[in-house]
Amino acid sequence: MWPNPRVPYELSSNRKKLSPPNGKSIIVHVVMNIEYWPFDKPMPRGILPPPHGKKSDPPDLPNYSWVEYGMRVGLPRIMKLFKNENIPVSSFINAQVGEIYPSAFDEICKLNWELVGHGWFQESLRVSENEEEIIEKSLHFLRARSGQAVRSWFGPGGGETDFTPELLKKNGVDFLHDWLIDELPCWMRTKLGPILAMPYTFELNDVPIWTVQNNSCDEMYKRTIATLNVLDEEKNDNPKILTLALHPHIVGVPQNFYYLKKIIKDIKKRKDVVFMTSSQIGDWFINEDGTNGSDLLPFLDSPPS
Repeated sequence: MWPNPRVPYELSSNRKKLSPPNGKSIIVHVVMNIEYWPFDKPMPRGILPPPHGKKSDPPDLPNYSWVEYGMRVGLPRIMKLFKNENIPVSSFINAQVGEIYPSAFDEICKLNWELVGHGWFQESLRVSENEEEIIEKSLHFLRARSGQAVRSWFGPGGGETDFTPELLKKNGVDFLHDWLIDELPCWMRTKLGPILAMPYTFELNDVPIWTVQNNSCDEMYKRTIATLNVLDEEKNDNPKILTLALHPHIVGVPQNFYYLKKIIKDIKKRKDVVFMTSSQIGDWFINEDGTNGSDLLPFLDSPPS
């Protein structure tokens, strides 16, 4: 039997008690996924099925336009909301956005959104011809263009190979959001030393909610309120992280954006909430945990006998 080779199992109820940041026991992490879907490639996802039951070869105009709308209309709408509400944001961003949508990239940097590596364009590392080249190229571009350290990563589609964590560690990544296995960060083995596995979400994520499960426009709002009700019962045991995972072409359409505004305004009324970005959460945890992953056993290349 081959257990999780990178993160040792631990009941969340047995984890070390951490002091909440600034005395706020619920950390809210707002994530904007900013992506480039090339016009001449198959679309990563679709809002419409192929017409006449035939595969949609490029150009897939309906689904390309769906995403392009987000970059043209949804993104400015979202930017205005978060700027007006003074919300810090992590941008999980394809590096090529800086070439294809330079004015959007520049505005993201002007707003001081934290950049998180998310590949070169929206293609899983599992199908990339040269994974190491993509990681190096993406991180170098983001760092050079923005001046930010870019210490975090989320692979397109959450995709990894057996070598991804090592390649990220080698290229200066401290925080990895692919392993969404806990509501707090946890230390993770690599052959080059520990890296921090960070929370993310598929539950409060506009892709599953509205494009996979086809829920009503108020579904994310209802889920967020329900989540907060449960976290209220647990927050005294340990701080809790609530992530909102968003995409401009999905949450940026008016009917969904209406409920995003309600979510943000309702959360801001609470006295126990602090908004933080990826590296802020990671640095808080490292300081509170105090181990730097020293308790991890070495990485195993093969299952234990």
